[in-house]
Amino acid sequence: MFVRIMENISLYAIPLIILVIVGYAYFVKKIKVYEVFCEGAKEGFNTAIRIIPFLVAMLVAIGIFRASGCIDIMMKILDPVFSLIGMPGEVLPMAILRPLSGGGATGVMNDLMLTYGPDSLIGRIASTMMGSTETTFYVLAVYFGAVSIRKTRHAVAAGLLADLAGLLTAVWICRIMFA
Repeated sequence: MFVRIMENISLYAIPLIILVIVGYAYFVKKIKVYEVFCEGAKEGFNTAIRIIPFLVAMLVAIGIFRASGCIDIMMKILDPVFSLIGMPGEVLPMAILRPLSGGGATGVMNDLMLTYGPDSLIGRIASTMMGSTETTFYVLAVYFGAVSIRKTRHAVAAGLLADLAGLLTAVWICRIMFA
């Protein structure tokens, strides 16, 4: 009975939220919702055009990083360190790629899921890590570049520290919950 109620709630939750927000904007705030939406979409398109050069540069840099073998060298250096915290070595390539590329990390995670299964400890750590870390260098290159922010030193440190915290927490929580 409870499952059926939750399924019905989840089925209608998002459309209801959208309807409430649009209705509130139109009837209470007297906002012309369609016109404002179209203006926002136009600004979004212009932003997408501005970030394309930064996106291309970042994708080329990631391709060079992967093709050069640097990721293999980093794995050899970092594997003993991360094995101390209980992180399986199989997850390390994803942990290295995640701050650089969401697509690359997703590809590694997909391989882990096919090899070890989503219900394995490796699959669960990879999934949790994917949801609790960010593509830090992608964000810095693309979004900061689009708005011409050049001094990113503190943002890099804060982003990588947050990624490390997400990675450590993912391993820790999964070890507690599933090991």
